[in-house]
Amino acid sequence: MPGPAPIDAPAWWRETVVYQIYPRSFCDSDGDGIGDLDGITSKLDYLADLGVETLWISPFYASPQADFGYDVSDFRAVAPEYGDLAAWDRLVAAARERGLRLVLDMVLNHTSDQHPWFQASRSSRDDPKRDWYVWRDGKKPGGKAPPTNWRAMIGKRGWHYDPATDQWYWAQFLPFQPDLDYRNPAVQEEMLDTLRFWMSRGADGFRLDIINALFEDPELRDNPFAWKLLPSEGDMSMLFQRLAHSLDHPDTVAFAKVLRETVDGFDARQRFLVGEVIAHLPETKAMLGGERADGLHLAFQFQALGLPLKASRIRALIEEFEAELAEPLLPTWVFSNHDRARRISRLGGDPAKAKLNLALQLTARGVPFLYYGEEIGMLQARFPIKRSLDAVAQPFAWIPQFVLELARWWTGGESINRDECRTPMQWTPGPSAGFSTHDATWLPLGPEHETRNVETQLADPDSLLHCTRRFLHARSASPALRGGALELLEDPGEPRGLLRYRRVAADDTAWVYLNVSRRVLQAPAPPPGSRCVVSTHAEPPDLGPQGLALRPWEGVVFGG
Repeated sequence: MPGPAPIDAPAWWRETVVYQIYPRSFCDSDGDGIGDLDGITSKLDYLADLGVETLWISPFYASPQADFGYDVSDFRAVAPEYGDLAAWDRLVAAARERGLRLVLDMVLNHTSDQHPWFQASRSSRDDPKRDWYVWRDGKKPGGKAPPTNWRAMIGKRGWHYDPATDQWYWAQFLPFQPDLDYRNPAVQEEMLDTLRFWMSRGADGFRLDIINALFEDPELRDNPFAWKLLPSEGDMSMLFQRLAHSLDHPDTVAFAKVLRETVDGFDARQRFLVGEVIAHLPETKAMLGGERADGLHLAFQFQALGLPLKASRIRALIEEFEAELAEPLLPTWVFSNHDRARRISRLGGDPAKAKLNLALQLTARGVPFLYYGEEIGMLQARFPIKRSLDAVAQPFAWIPQFVLELARWWTGGESINRDECRTPMQWTPGPSAGFSTHDATWLPLGPEHETRNVETQLADPDSLLHCTRRFLHARSASPALRGGALELLEDPGEPRGLLRYRRVAADDTAWVYLNVSRRVLQAPAPPPGSRCVVSTHAEPPDLGPQGLALRPWEGVVFGG
């Protein structure tokens, strides 16, 4: 069985599978209740055996931890609770030995307000770092009104008044995360040098946090009205405002090409960039460079996050991806992350549905992104918002919990409290779930950790963990599944819950069958001579004279 492509292989990123690690929650090596870099290193054998190939690690840079690492105070240092640069070097060396790649979460858009740059910037209008951030005079007499009506991505006002210098600074996310001003060439060069610093220390690529927010309208035009109250997976318009002048600016699209040139030209080893772009597919496509594909290598398509488990809806999304992101572009398949609800909880906690969702994710054309714990079905926790550590949730602590639960229901399982999807990784059924030797972990353990853990599921051949491993290894062994073209298949009269497609590479073909229903379905037989490569069940499905009998929520792949 072929393993992952060599570290220096060209375009390896097109065929990889990415596993996101939230370092604070993955494994605690020193017993303080907080995960760290050496903890990740200690679990590399598990990850290599699982079959993932690339590890995306959420921020571990020096930070006040007001937003748990996304508020950076030094881009080239490691926060002490996570280790130090020597711990990063150990992780790189151990990952290389196992053929694993490492992708860093890079926060280009903003810093912490505790970063020395911002401390200098706000000290005086004449400070050399003043124009490293977006400062503007206010409106109305005395400048006491914000410069524009722009809202931040979390819905609140994005401008914040600084009495000491009598100006407003712009923050696209939280108030303590002021935006860097990318219209300043010195800022661009400093942040590009930061990418070079980490590439020189072994980074294989970068996940770029809210990358479509780097540039704003230089004319400071107000955002227009929109008939939209809440944002959605492909449109950040909210509270009756379209973010036309504060998000997805053409200058950001142009800078994406500069980022691409920077990583492609660093040395002979290929790396990749994946951007967090919450936008309609045309805007996402522009960030990828359009037909020329000379922008970011990949961008997240968040349209899959709330995708109903229905054959017609899955087919429609695949058709949309294939139309908008045809070769040489590639879609991404992501169903959970550190900001959004865990997928299995959206599916009612059902492992059978989670297995089918996994089968889709690992067989459709594109790059899959798995979130830590998805392979064991870790559930979304439910915490009272009054005890939230999440800076996004804390301003809403005044809202009664029953109202928040109604909002969760209305949004299909989404929660404003991101603590709930960041609970410690569940390794064993024992104390602290094997995450730490400390009784008090930084967040409480998630629900059902006694059964939804690695140790328990390794002993069960029909577990979600073993299903994940089977599909990852089947994907690794199949050129068609890794990088082949996709063709949707449908015969007249087929059952409504059946979804079929074919993946084709030069000398390899895979036929994928997904039973997206709770009943047994009869599907057309695979071509003569083909064999069952992998199923969501430990045993392959029945193949008789009437065709293929697919069990409820079964996904299966046949190969030539």
